Order: sequence, then C-alpha cells, then structure tokens
Amino acid sequence: MTFMSATELSPPYRSAVTKSRILWGMPVMLLWGYIAVALYMTGDGIEVAFLAKYVTQIGFTPKQAGMLFTIYGATAAISSWLSGVLAEVYGARRIMAIGTIWWALCHVAFLGLGLGQHSFPMMMLFYGLRGFAYPLFFYAFFFWIVQKTPDHRLASAIGWVWSMFTLGYGIIASFLPSWTIPAFGFMPTLWMSLAWVLAGGALACLTIREDPSEAKPLAAKVSVKEQLIEISRSLTLIVENRDIALALITRVICNLSLFGFPVIMPLFYTSPEVGFTMPQWLRIYGAFFLVQPVTNVVWGLIGDRIGWLRQMRWFGFVGCAMASLAFYFIPHLMPGNMFTAIIGALFLALTLNAFVPMGAIFPAIAPDHKGAAVSVQNLGGGLSNFLGPALATLFVTGYGTQGVVYIYAALYLLAAVITCFIRLQQPKGASAMEVYSSAKASAVHEEMEDLGIQTQKS
Repeated sequence: MTFMSATELSPPYRSAVTKSRILWGMPVMLLWGYIAVALYMTGDGIEVAFLAKYVTQIGFTPKQAGMLFTIYGATAAISSWLSGVLAEVYGARRIMAIGTIWWALCHVAFLGLGLGQHSFPMMMLFYGLRGFAYPLFFYAFFFWIVQKTPDHRLASAIGWVWSMFTLGYGIIASFLPSWTIPAFGFMPTLWMSLAWVLAGGALACLTIREDPSEAKPLAAKVSVKEQLIEISRSLTLIVENRDIALALITRVICNLSLFGFPVIMPLFYTSPEVGFTMPQWLRIYGAFFLVQPVTNVVWGLIGDRIGWLRQMRWFGFVGCAMASLAFYFIPHLMPGNMFTAIIGALFLALTLNAFVPMGAIFPAIAPDHKGAAVSVQNLGGGLSNFLGPALATLFVTGYGTQGVVYIYAALYLLAAVITCFIRLQQPKGASAMEVYSSAKASAVHEEMEDLGIQTQKS
C-alpha cells in the first residue's frame, strides 16, 4: 500500500487539507486547542487521586471503589480504540463536542444520582459511561494535529499535546484538590471539575477555525460496512503478526501501576498505619507527574542511543517492578515522612517514563500497516487503563495492598522477559518520537486513502 499526504486526496472523498503555520513546534491554528486540552484534562483528572478514598468514607468498600475505576477503564479502552477513526469519519470538531457534552451529562448524573444519593448502581452506570468521553475529546484533537501539521514537524506538535495532557491531568489535577478539599470539601471539588471540562470543550470548539470544505464529515460518503472494516483492521494485525501481539501484551502491562495505584494507594497512604493526610497524599501524587515533561525528553534521547527495547526491558519493566515495591514499602517503613515518600514517587515516575519509545515500537514492527499498528498501540493503552484497576479490585480484599503491589511487580518482570522475544529492527538515525509521529501521520493518511478507495469502489 502506498501512503499519500492528506492534501493528495481529492473530492468526492476528502477535500485538500490546509496545513497550519508552525510556531515553536506547535500548529498555530490549533493553539487554543492545546490550551483546551490542558483545561479539559484537568477536569477529567481531578478526582483520580482521591475518589477511592471518598467512596470508602461514605460507606462503600475498597473493592467497590476499585470496581468504579475498572468499569471506567473498560469504557475508556473501547473509546480510545475507536476515537481516531470516529474523528476521521465524523469530523474532529463534532467528536470533541460529543466528548465534552457526554462528559458533562454523565458527570452531573454521577454526582447527583450516584454519589449524592449513595447509590452504587448509579455510580457504576454513570462513571462507566463517562469513561467514553475523554478519549473522544483528546484523540479527536490528536487527529486534528496530525491532519493540520506538516509531517516533518509532527514530533514537536505531538510532544506539545502530551505536555498539555500531563499539565492538566497530572500536575494541575493533582495539586489543585490538595487545596480545594481542605477549603471546600470533596463534593464541591468534584463539581468544580465540571467547569474545567466545559471551559476546555467550549474553547476548542469555538476558537478553532477550519475550512467549510474540510469540516464535512466523511460518514456521508462511506457506508456503515466500510466504517466498521476500517475500525476492525487492528484486530486482524494482532492475529497475523506475532511480534505485534507480544508488543500488545507489554503495552498493557507497562502502565498497570499508573492506573491501578489510584485505586489502592490513596487508602494506604492516608491510613493510620502510614499517617499522611489527603492533601499530603495529593502532593506526593502530584510530584509523580511534575517531573514527566523533563524525563520524557531524557528517556527519548537515551532510548534512541541504547535501543528502545533494551531501555524498556531494564529501565522500564525491571525498573517499574522495583519502583512499585518501593512506592509501597518506603511509606510502610518510614510512615509520615514526606521527603522519602516523594523520592519513591519520583523513582516510580522515572521508571514509568522509560516507556517513551513504546509508541514507536508498533509501527516499527509493522511498517507496512502503520495505521493498524498505531490502533493496536492505542488499544493496549486502553486495556491497561482497565486491567490496572481490575487487578486491584480483584485482589485487594484477599491479599491487601501489598499483595496487589507484588502482582504488579511480577507482571512487570514477565513483560521484561517477553521483550526478549519481540523482533524489532530499530530504524537508524530516527528518534522514537519521529517514528511515532510519522506513524500517526501515516495512520491518518492510510485511513483517508482506504475509505476513499472503498467509496470509489462501492
């Protein structure tokens, strides 16, 4: 299959796409969209580090708190897998608007009918449904970036969007509740997140301009069958390519602690045994994200020099096994010590960020099917969002926090072994971010080409 640029697709399939002027590595016409991502993801992430604690405080069990995160992870996984193609078929602006409205409606119902009424079925229903929302918003904007940015500038443009994601979801959303919860309480803090998401959604949808000829969704030009074929291509690649299947397993495992620890660690760190207050825990958790913008760059440079798989095997998987244990045992052995607890959080952040090359590995394994490979990578990230909380939910009651941490550590070591069997020819002279951004561009171009060809044949 030959890849063409977005501008080579002609009517009636897709009008030529206007590329944006680039300033400091960022497409200028999407500037407000980057700010919108930080706002939206702040609202989406505000409750992550304290929701499990609050749910248990109002009378539910730790297992029930874990179930909330598990159902959320399941729906987010599905949405992450579908969102890129949905943005291409139905238009990025429309999908972002749907992601904003869907989030707001589900969040209001979650707070009003679920938490407000202490109704666990309603909490499960609406928090689970809310999980569909943020990937629609974020990955639709991601598609917009790939569509509007010249291919040779994609690495920096994608780097900017992940920086905005980390700024909102990780840094602001972690530190902000450490001040608002003591001042206003848990529920007002949860209601506050609604304003952040609505502000981000409105900013993106109202300020980003696009040519009317580009705004017309592709769904009007392709059949439902063709849309489903496009969505399902990644599943075929998993079955047909052994190395992609192995890489998918490692992709699922790599972020288990990132998504699983918010289920159990707020309860552990604020327990009488460890002795931290909720604001202290939130600042420890915030420190974890504070270093990511720097460590992402550093690990990218190191991985390009020593090899992507080697870095992920030793510093990522083996490192995460050690760091996950440290994140538990440091406060257990030195309760109430903020300095050592933050050191443990930074150690975990350092090792988790060693997975920076993961996005480049999939398209490098399957260079002839980059679009499907990127979809598999997105699916793995979503499944990690599900499996991390699911494991915590399943085992925390019987084995406690320590048992869950041991399970995560064992899986990290298993993934380190699996990397030894992945066959990868790392491209010479290309960084992981360049390979990943090129693959994202190829994925969008491939989807547009395939849908156009199918329309022509139908």
